[in-house]
Amino acid sequence: MQNRRSAARLARCATFGAFLVSLTALPATGPAQAAPANAAGAAVGAAANILPHRAVYKMSLLSARNSSKVSDVRGRMLFEWADACDGWTTEQRFQLRFVYAEGDEMAMTTNYTTWEAKDGQRYRFNVRKLINGEEDEEVRGDARLAKDGTGIAAFSMPEPQDMELPPDTMFPTAHTLAVLDHASAGDTFFNRVVFDGADSEGATEVSTVIGAAVETKEDGADPLLKGKKAWPVRMAFFPLKSDSAQPEYEMSLRLLQNGVAESMQIDYGDFTVNAILEKVEALPKSGC
Repeated sequence: MQNRRSAARLARCATFGAFLVSLTALPATGPAQAAPANAAGAAVGAAANILPHRAVYKMSLLSARNSSKVSDVRGRMLFEWADACDGWTTEQRFQLRFVYAEGDEMAMTTNYTTWEAKDGQRYRFNVRKLINGEEDEEVRGDARLAKDGTGIAAFSMPEPQDMELPPDTMFPTAHTLAVLDHASAGDTFFNRVVFDGADSEGATEVSTVIGAAVETKEDGADPLLKGKKAWPVRMAFFPLKSDSAQPEYEMSLRLLQNGVAESMQIDYGDFTVNAILEKVEALPKSGC
């Protein structure tokens, strides 16, 4: 059960906000303040620079503690971020193979698709997970937020249920845009609750630390990446249903101003997975 839990957590890492995902600038120092729940107005700056794109990442085990049950991870992730005129759509497809210290192996395939309104207040999600070729879980539903960030997530699968979302909740793309807005403003810390629908466990508090911007290298860089600002970003994920002071997992990434993640590392405490960008291509303009 714990092995599958680790695999499921890895499958939700790409929700960049939950990755890859706000919105008045916070002061660089001093206590964090809540940003307005309506993401539309404040996210305009970041949204204007977003590159709708398809990216392929090679994923592998970066490190593992001696006590870790995971001895190897190999696979790929495809991530698409598209402009659907009235909203943003994302699709993430994972194909991963886990090898465990006792010699067992597990192949996991995950398909995660979402639609999110550009005003940040409506969201649809659909997740399908296969373990060793057999369906393990399917999660489907939609969610709505009021202007104060409270809302309801209505699941139709794995079983019908309604879940309350607390004040100042955000959806993943709004959160990613918020991270970019805070990075552009020179802020170093950002904390919000994010609901991504990746499983039926509810929302997660995401604490984000943003480092100083650097310019991407010109030599050998993909034309879509050249001359772009990039920020080192560290996010810690705390499920609201947990009382633990430790995050369930952490993610470090190099996030470009156009929304492309150049690389990322997902740290689960006992093992860390590395994701390196292999290929990126621009998606067709929406024509809106």
